[in-house]
Amino acid sequence: MSKDYKETLHMPRTDFKMRGNLGNNEPLMQAAWNDLDLYNERLKKNEGNKEYVLHDGPPYANGNIHIGHALNKTLKDFVVRYKAMRGYYTRYVPGWDTHGLPIETALVKTKKVNRNLIDKVEFRKMCEEYAKEQVDKQRTQFKRLGILGEWDNPYITLQPKYEASQIRVFADMVEKGLIFKGKKPIFWSPSSETALAEAEIEYHDKKDASIYVAMDAVEKLGLVDFDFKYIIWTTTPWTIPANLAIAVGEQMLYSFVKVDDKEIYLVATELLEELTKLFEWEKVETVKEVKGRELENMTYKHPLYDRISPVVLGHHVSTEGGTGLVHTAPGHGEDDFMIGQNYGLETLCPVDGKGHMTAEAGKYEGQFIEVCNKSVVADLDEMGYLLKLVWITHSYPHDWRTKKPVIFRATAQWFASIESLKDDMIKEIKEITWYPKWGEIRMENMVKDRKAWCISRQRTWGVPIPVFYNEDGTEILDKNVINHVANIFEKEGTNAWYLRTAKELLPSGYTNEASPNGEFTKETDILDVWFDSGTSHQGGMSDFGLPYPSDLYLEGSDQYRGWFNSSLSTGVAHMGKSPYKTCLTHGFVLDGDGRKMSKSLGNVIDPLKIIKQMGADILRLWVASVDYQSDVRISNDMMKQVSESYRKIRNTFRFMLGNIKDFNPLTDTVPFEKRPEVDQYMTIKVNNLVKECLYRYDHFEFDAVYREITNFVTRELSAFYLDFTKDILYIVKADDLQRRSVQSVLYEALLSLLKLLTPYLPHTTHETYLHLPYQEFKNMYLEDMPEVNDLGSEGLLQKYDKFMNIRDNVLKALEEARNKQVIGKSFNAKLTLYPTGDTKELLENLNANLGQIFIVSQFEMKEGKGEYEFNELSIDVVKADGETCDRCWQVVEHTHDGLCERCTDVLK
Repeated sequence: MSKDYKETLHMPRTDFKMRGNLGNNEPLMQAAWNDLDLYNERLKKNEGNKEYVLHDGPPYANGNIHIGHALNKTLKDFVVRYKAMRGYYTRYVPGWDTHGLPIETALVKTKKVNRNLIDKVEFRKMCEEYAKEQVDKQRTQFKRLGILGEWDNPYITLQPKYEASQIRVFADMVEKGLIFKGKKPIFWSPSSETALAEAEIEYHDKKDASIYVAMDAVEKLGLVDFDFKYIIWTTTPWTIPANLAIAVGEQMLYSFVKVDDKEIYLVATELLEELTKLFEWEKVETVKEVKGRELENMTYKHPLYDRISPVVLGHHVSTEGGTGLVHTAPGHGEDDFMIGQNYGLETLCPVDGKGHMTAEAGKYEGQFIEVCNKSVVADLDEMGYLLKLVWITHSYPHDWRTKKPVIFRATAQWFASIESLKDDMIKEIKEITWYPKWGEIRMENMVKDRKAWCISRQRTWGVPIPVFYNEDGTEILDKNVINHVANIFEKEGTNAWYLRTAKELLPSGYTNEASPNGEFTKETDILDVWFDSGTSHQGGMSDFGLPYPSDLYLEGSDQYRGWFNSSLSTGVAHMGKSPYKTCLTHGFVLDGDGRKMSKSLGNVIDPLKIIKQMGADILRLWVASVDYQSDVRISNDMMKQVSESYRKIRNTFRFMLGNIKDFNPLTDTVPFEKRPEVDQYMTIKVNNLVKECLYRYDHFEFDAVYREITNFVTRELSAFYLDFTKDILYIVKADDLQRRSVQSVLYEALLSLLKLLTPYLPHTTHETYLHLPYQEFKNMYLEDMPEVNDLGSEGLLQKYDKFMNIRDNVLKALEEARNKQVIGKSFNAKLTLYPTGDTKELLENLNANLGQIFIVSQFEMKEGKGEYEFNELSIDVVKADGETCDRCWQVVEHTHDGLCERCTDVLK
């Protein structure tokens, strides 16, 4: 930072050129903020005031920040800066999420590490080093956006203290009976070789073979005396080897139908017509109709194996598609699993973690599921059991990181019970303030259908699940034992789990009847990374001395199923209350055509490039301008538009500064009651702008604040007040009361605008602040938001608002006269108004120099009718007769040495 720039920090400036060049000047300003310790200076000013906490949802530490990061962090900075300027004690502790698959994958790709050939602890150290590098990189980039916070003291999920805090939450949930281990079907990603939670699933269209399969009936329980076949339907042929039942609807009607005088099939009666068309049956005869409950415990033979299985009742069976008879594989579906448990069926899962069939699948052993699909279809066809194959495109779950399909696979996993927390969670959801309001319904729907959260992952880089096993295989779920491990983690980090033996990790002298020889083993799975970040209300909030619950969580709308959800679950489990009082979401950033950004499409907008070329304030102004609660768009053309809006604001500031350079607000301010009416009117408009913007800020309506300010700058200031007051600011004596009144309005308006815009444009507003003729503080950010004053002039406001409508008509008449080449500049005009009715009464009651306001040289108002007709007003515009003053450009009857009488007096 240059010496010259430092010297300007606390001194009024009269050099108000204010050239933009934000890309180069912003880093200098940020260096000055750092020298001033601006973040802590603002906190000191608000010390002892009411606290407001926005808890930072941790971004994942991998790669440069993208435009979504920029949107999220800038919105947060808007809130923190605004609340601080409203007097709240507003700490901002940034955080990072650092465990999990992406960092493992990044090491494999960028460092060419084979994690299967390297020591586990060594690999974890490499992951940690890589994650810290990414944190440092992103920290620098976030700071370049102008984000203030505790950057030297963030919370990071790999920190030993954070990991220990997380484990203590786990211990508390264990004590409350919320943690259990069980084998059940869960989302499994063959591409990542790990279990996934619902939050890690996204749906994409997938083309699959939809097959209809016949299965021979065996035991008929005396219901019928003829042979028949059940028809089932599935889009996952690879699960046919795991079929252990056929489910029917208890109250549904089923028909035994003889087809083309040959086979008899069983299908749902309601679907018979549709299936007849699908199979192209020519002759269909209903032999018998029964209720689904009558079919229970009948049996059938598996078409591929020598296996007899039962017909069972299923709560999930419907007639929305298929045949009304549901292929049931307890190892590959949640509903199937539940039914299997009810009927004592085996949880058969003949697929390994990489998606290959196991020996339990017989001849299909070793085949990847997609290959198995083809093999099963071919075999069913060859054996005559395949009735129909139809290719369909349907929505199918995918791993959100690898973007590859997942499967349902029954494995032994650790779960957190949501069922027992559900009522308390829903109660808390109703107490939270949601922006948008539909967030409440969305979150409630997310919670009410959940039963258990799979919290174990089969990975290396993460927090180990601190559970030990006895010699007989039973788990040690003891809060004291787990907290003992947490204390070790806090001192040594979670690598201790891999460096120490089970005995060394257990409390000294620990014994258990289930381990008579004193031998114990350790769990090998790690905790779900959503458990990592979901417990940040402790490790990243309470451990930092921040109150629980926080005032605000602000993240993307995808976090309803992610961080909002896991935080709510662990918060209610651990503290009995939601960790956030208010939840605010934003949409995703799309390109200018509304498409998702991708490198392959070449439509990615890089925020770092925008900052370098245009400046962070331009990017921040884009954030302020969009309706962020929906998906938003960005393109180079849009950024140019934002840049033009910025330039209009900046140029207006320059003009205002230039006209108050000789104004001292401490001695020259004209009290409101002594100002001319039009100046009072503008004072009221500024006051109303402040009132409206504060309300909008309080409700997180940032785009509304942007619109209110830009409209005010464009219409009330530039197109009206600053236009006609040039005749006062440039012409009358420097200390004239009329000029000082206008300067009073300009100073107050400019200072109010700077305060209102500081959350959006912290660099520009501070630069402008340094040029003010008086600054109370060392930095603009140390100012408070403007106060709303009770000016008690509603009548004046209404009167001049009506006048502004009249002025619009006058401007139309002047423009028309200009188009007809009657006049050039408006100073060339003689303006005559012929008002009637309320318009006449209004104009006569205005205590204002209307000729000056209309910027004409000659003005009169009289009875009659003019050339231009409007409601209750007609207007004449002619060229003014006389001589033009060289100084003020007014056309007057006579000049002396080129000056009008007014200018002559001023110069004397």
